[in-house]
This record gives sequence, C-alpha cells and structure tokens, in this order.
Amino acid sequence: MFVKYNIGDVVKMRKQHPCGGDEWEVMRTGVDFRIRCTTCGRVVMLPRPKFEKSVKRIVQPKAEY
Repeated sequence: MFVKYNIGDVVKMRKQHPCGGDEWEVMRTGVDFRIRCTTCGRVVMLPRPKFEKSVKRIVQPKAEY
C-alpha cells in the first residue's frame, strides 16, 4: 500500500525517541525524510525505506487552507 506523506504531517513512529516522544512532524520528503520530534524538537534525517518501515500511522495530516 502506497501512502503519500506531506510536509507538515505528524506521524506516530513504532519506537519511542529517547526523550519519550513518539510523534514526529515531517519537514522534508523525497529520497530522504527530515522529521522533527514534537516533544523535544530534535531533527533527524532518515532514508525513505527506513522511514516508511518505522511509521505506524499519520496522527494529524497537514492543515489544508
């Protein structure tokens, strides 16, 4: 199943971040994903296959204006 991720989406990951948060905001998409922890603000870059494998679900889609 193909899921399209957009900049601004908040996703829930399978594993928790060491700070205790498991929700991340998508900042960049493409071959690599840049995501920011919504709890502590840490920014991480992941390759697409690893990102798609570790996402559980989209918690909050990007707000449409």
